[in-house]
Formats: sequence, structure tokens, C-alpha cells
Amino acid sequence: MKPHSSCGRVSAALLAAAWLALLAGCAGSLLPKPAAAPARFTLDNGNAAAAVRLPAADAPALVVAVPRAAPGYDSTRMVYLRRPQELEAFAFHEWVGTPAQMLAPLLVRALQDSGAFRAVLLAPSSASGPLRLETELIRLQQDFSTRPSHVRLTARAVLMDTATRQVVAWREFDETVLAPTDDPVGGAAAAHQATQRMLAALASFCAEQARR
Repeated sequence: MKPHSSCGRVSAALLAAAWLALLAGCAGSLLPKPAAAPARFTLDNGNAAAAVRLPAADAPALVVAVPRAAPGYDSTRMVYLRRPQELEAFAFHEWVGTPAQMLAPLLVRALQDSGAFRAVLLAPSSASGPLRLETELIRLQQDFSTRPSHVRLTARAVLMDTATRQVVAWREFDETVLAPTDDPVGGAAAAHQATQRMLAALASFCAEQARR
């Protein structure tokens, strides 16, 4: 009887272990899986800038205020439209920072590369200059109401006299670029192209005003 009893206890233990392993496997499969990290995009593709123009000896310095953003465009969400006035955001794609934050260093680089300014400083800065540039991002969105989809970037720039706080000149820039693909990746590519066009136009505008 003893050998039989010992075998029974071993079989029961093995059965219990197998049952616990099965329960653990089932419980693991029922637990929610962590959400995948979103794909993150930037407005700058990292390519080398064009040849820098050397400023004239009497070129003014320019202080660039950190860009502001209109409501709806002040987060890292990649915004798109399917119907007029209804903003939506992609669930698994986003910007690495807010569009305004990403634009700030790009503005400084484009303005410095224009050669129209002795120095271009991002506010706040301990240094100052006779001119100050304030910008506002009005919209940055991918529009799917037509196909192919397109990205629209609109920004307003105001150039001011630092001493008097008077407006020297202002202009609104509006760029529309067709997306190469109707998805967030295509939208990011189109947004980069629209940004480059806007930066070139804005730098040219500021350079023209500085020469006057």
C-alpha cells in the first residue's frame, strides 16, 4: 500500500503543478498589453543648411520671440481634417514637440543664414537688438477633404522696433503642399516642405525690412 500511496501523491503534485501553470498562462494572456509607443516626427529633416551669407558690417541684430500657436495647434498632436472646422488627431503619430517649439530654432537658423542680420538671438536673451520678430502659428493641419490630401501651414510674422515697440511691418504666410501619401507619414513630409517654403519667405521678408 505504501508504494501505491507514494505514487498517488507524486501524481497529484504533478497534476497540481500543471494546473497552476495552465492558470498562470491563461491569466497572462488575459492581461492588457501595453500600448505601442507613437511614431514621432519633426519639422526638420536634418539636412545640411544652404550656404550661409555673411552679414554686412552695419547689419542689425534681431531678437526672435518664441512663436505662439493658435488654440488647437499648441500640442504635440498631429492634427487633420475630414470635415470643415472639425479638428481630429492621429492616435499613433505625433510631433516630437509642439509645432511652435519646433519652429523656434528653425526660424533662428533661417534668419541667420539670410545674411541680413549681425546676430539672431532667441528670446529670452541677455543681449538685445534694435529689431524684434514675433510670430504666431495659425494652422498646421493635414486636410483629407480632397484627395490627395494636403498640408496647410499658416503663420503670421510681426517685425517690431525694440525701442519704441512700434510695428515696422507684418505679413501672413500661407503654404499648401500635397502629401505624397494619404497618411501621417505623408503629412509629415508635406509639413516639412511647407515649413521650408515658409521659412524662406519669412527670412526674405525680414531681410527686406532690415535693409530699409
